Amino acid sequence: MRSETRSYRTGDRDTVLDLTRDCAAFVADEQDGLLHVFVPHATAGIAIIETGAGSDDDLLAALDELLPADDRWRHRHGTRGHGRSHVMPGLVPPYATVPVVGGTLALGTWQSICLVDLNVDNPDREVRFSFVAG
Repeated sequence: MRSETRSYRTGDRDTVLDLTRDCAAFVADEQDGLLHVFVPHATAGIAIIETGAGSDDDLLAALDELLPADDRWRHRHGTRGHGRSHVMPGLVPPYATVPVVGGTLALGTWQSICLVDLNVDNPDREVRFSFVAG
């Protein structure tokens, strides 16, 4: 298995950050296998969704409806509603696995691999890319 960690800055607002180009570059010299993408944070997730046509904003809106940034959360520290960020990985898991065929991600036409981050208290994220040869 080959593995690498990359750093990303998600900023001070809810974010869907497209990682697809970095993922594609990571597997470009490989043959067939699996790419596993993992975010080792308790408050972030990895989603495979369409981006650029509004779906990324729709995902954030849906998460905001399901997990409002208010005072209902028992996990309380940081900004108001921070506890929702700790619940989010139950809905958007901290990992995704994608087939790689001949060094190319076997994604559907409109699919992108994205980091989802609702935690405005921690703008710096690490993402681990791992390739397992087939």
